Amino acid sequence: MITVRAARAVRAAGALLLPLLLRLLLPLLVLAPAALVQGCAPAPARMRESDGPRAAGLPETVYAAHRGGALEVPENSMAGLTSAYRRRSADVLDVDVRALRDGTLVAMHDRTLDRTTDHKGAVADLTPRQWRRVRLRPDPGLPGSWPREHPPTAAAVLDRFGGRIVLNVELKDGGGLRRLAGLIRGRGLDDSVYVQSNDWHTAAKAHRMGLLTSVWRSVRQARTDDFERWRGTVDMLSVDHGARDADIRRAVRSGIRRVWSHTVRTPEQRDRVLRLGCDGVLTDAPRLLEHTRRASREASRASDRSHAQASRGAQRDKADGPGAGRDR
Repeated sequence: MITVRAARAVRAAGALLLPLLLRLLLPLLVLAPAALVQGCAPAPARMRESDGPRAAGLPETVYAAHRGGALEVPENSMAGLTSAYRRRSADVLDVDVRALRDGTLVAMHDRTLDRTTDHKGAVADLTPRQWRRVRLRPDPGLPGSWPREHPPTAAAVLDRFGGRIVLNVELKDGGGLRRLAGLIRGRGLDDSVYVQSNDWHTAAKAHRMGLLTSVWRSVRQARTDDFERWRGTVDMLSVDHGARDADIRRAVRSGIRRVWSHTVRTPEQRDRVLRLGCDGVLTDAPRLLEHTRRASREASRASDRSHAQASRGAQRDKADGPGAGRDR
């Protein structure tokens, strides 16, 4: 009798626990295959966590993956951005956005689809329905194998990476600022997303909206810009790495909180702008620069150890020299 009752109790408990176990395990079974594919990962939670990254907490020297790292991954693609994020080779992910015909913001650098997709024509002429048929065409010279995926919307990028890593979103169409501001504020990302433009007036509008602002300048523009007048409006200034030493130094001395340099592709270019005082780089090769950064740190530590050993040896020689051990 007791055995029968025990068996019934076990069956009843199993009936209650089975649905709960399925609810817990099913998401893992669905998402696990995606994690095994290069460049793919489950989308993180949409809203930022209270302890998520903020621009104010960036390291002293910042590495930003320009378009995700365009020499290493398909630019402005979800797979490329995810790969850069998962490698942890950059402190910031950079992405360009443009507006479709109805104002929807999508990840795309060029005015046209011709260079990076299987379609042709202006991005601004497309409806959202037409956009969904577009597929990226990864550069065959890129390392690895990449899917011919649908390019993401700005909302999808913010949903996946917002609250996980600081973002630099370059607005290619100034008219899309209000919509971008709504996407950022609606996700609670005001303090972890830079809104970048080449236009100072767009940056001023973004500043008045309470957003983090960023302005990039070309070699020619940097020759004549009065950087100091942007001090209270621009949170991050990015100067072309090809600018003159004097112009980069002026930018660094302007009082703007962050001064970075773009678009850096080699360790030599990085080292030069850092020597001139920049505290960050936007790079197409974050993996390469991260590798050389680690090598530089290791060499610096080895040098410090060598100097310390030499200093200790000199102290021992002095102690063992003439007069050593004698009373005064």
